[in-house]
Amino acid sequence: MNYEFDWSSIPGALPFLWEGMKVSLEITVTAVIVGILWGTLLALMRLGTIKPLAWFAAGYVNLFRAIPLVMVLLWFFLIVPQLLKGVFNLDPATDVRLTSAMVGFALFESAYYAEIIRAGIQSVPKGQVAAASALGMTYAQAMRLVVLPQAFRNMVPLLLTQAIVLFQDTSLVYVSALADFFGAAYKVGDRDGRLVELLLFAGAVYFVLCFSLSQVVRRLQKRMATV
Repeated sequence: MNYEFDWSSIPGALPFLWEGMKVSLEITVTAVIVGILWGTLLALMRLGTIKPLAWFAAGYVNLFRAIPLVMVLLWFFLIVPQLLKGVFNLDPATDVRLTSAMVGFALFESAYYAEIIRAGIQSVPKGQVAAASALGMTYAQAMRLVVLPQAFRNMVPLLLTQAIVLFQDTSLVYVSALADFFGAAYKVGDRDGRLVELLLFAGAVYFVLCFSLSQVVRRLQKRMATV
């Protein structure tokens, strides 16, 4: 039996799909910002001389890098809502799935950003810190004013690549029944009996967006290499 494709469900579903895309982008942006900030602190702790902080950062990074993301999201879907409702005395019917997804993604991605940032810091010649010290800067000032700016410049392509991977991974929020772009496409396809068409459409959108961004990152990387 030949399958007959019918794409007629897609035009009418575009507003709903766009709402799902906004959820995916919101999770991505939040996780990238928090992930870079917390990842930078973790990287500095791992490279620092305070052993308890270095051990904590190493344990954190190794833990999250050794656990599948879908399991982390499921744990946070089950745990974070209960904590938020208990701490803030929220109504039991309050929907905090988006918040729990953001927290899960941010903490998970921080481990990966920490390793990228640690490698970036280590790529800066150690003589830069010595030169800053000779100018009267403290170690913290040298890291903030000399090392980190150079490290982040070197890390931009890797940070953007990780953000693209993160955007792709947002489809995993289906474990919490959150209507991200993939979840919205699945719901429309299941409702209209056109699951194949909607999933193909969703895959095409992911491909176009991620491939385009990958090309931008590649061009940026080449431009930085020539500077």
